[in-house]
Amino acid sequence: MLSTSEKTVVFIDGANLYATARGLDFDIDYKKLLALFREKSNLVRAYYYTVLIEDQEYSPIRPLVDWLDYNGYTLVTKPAKDFTDSSGRRRIRNSIDVDLAVDMLEIAERVDHIVLFSGDSGYRRLIEAVQRRGARVTVISTTAGNAPSVADELRRQADHFVDVRELRNEIARARSGQPARQDDDYDDEYDYDGPDDDDDFEDDDYEDDKHAVAAGD
Repeated sequence: MLSTSEKTVVFIDGANLYATARGLDFDIDYKKLLALFREKSNLVRAYYYTVLIEDQEYSPIRPLVDWLDYNGYTLVTKPAKDFTDSSGRRRIRNSIDVDLAVDMLEIAERVDHIVLFSGDSGYRRLIEAVQRRGARVTVISTTAGNAPSVADELRRQADHFVDVRELRNEIARARSGQPARQDDDYDDEYDYDGPDDDDDFEDDDYEDDKHAVAAGD
């Protein structure tokens, strides 16, 4: 998948990767992930995209975002937008799709290999456009039925598909009896454990994946 002779850029759809790893029952160690690409490719940049809830007194994702920003990742964040649904509940949503697409198209002609951590079907046309610009594209997600799976059309469009389960031993965070932490440097991403938190937070860039058809397995 990787070559040290290829200029490589990594694009991480944060919400999508988090949900996929959670469905596979492991946590991403972003220090290990970055080290893997630095060792096995000519890594130019690693982008991480996420939506932030800015009006919270404490945001559980903020420690992770700050850690990534100081440790080799290029952070692209967007404030969440809230609204009240028909039942009167506060809902929060936004999407980073456009930001990711613009950045990928701008850099495509200057690199050899683009790696996308996402299974979102909405990125298929983006990958097609990037390939026309001469870059090879690898998609990393999963075909496991117990986790948000890669959309079939995205997998078919990519030059190469890697199931994230194949990388688990290299990028998984070690667990212990203590609450999961990343070398005590940052807390769990999207640690929404309060009542109804999962229902109240919606990330449009990930919604398509919840309905994507698993290919293969």
